[in-house]
Amino acid sequence: MILQTTLSLAAAAAIITVWHMMRIGRLRMSEKVMHGDGGNAALLRRMRAQANFGENTPFVLILVAAIELTGKGGVWLAVVGALFMLGRVMHALGMDNAEPNMLRGIGTGIAMLTLLGLAVIAVLIALGRF
Repeated sequence: MILQTTLSLAAAAAIITVWHMMRIGRLRMSEKVMHGDGGNAALLRRMRAQANFGENTPFVLILVAAIELTGKGGVWLAVVGALFMLGRVMHALGMDNAEPNMLRGIGTGIAMLTLLGLAVIAVLIALGRF
């Protein structure tokens, strides 16, 4: 069985990770910071955005794969995954601003709702109620 949604989302996650790396690398070069954050608040925020992506994305991919393996996936699952990825990009862009902002808030909200929603669906599938 080919897990098309999982494969597509994993590919998107890889591309977003490379995007994070490039953004951090450009800032490192311009600020001449080779290791850590060098006390640079902007660099620290970008590093945290990348770390946050790495902290949340594996759980989403695992849940998507598990749901897809049960045969209960479909277009809805791909849409949820795509919205999660969009939310993670919004979050990263919002992290460029030191002040609270809508991009970061919406991106965070999407991630939380995606994780919670997929977890609930997974439990319902496990209980035979979905």
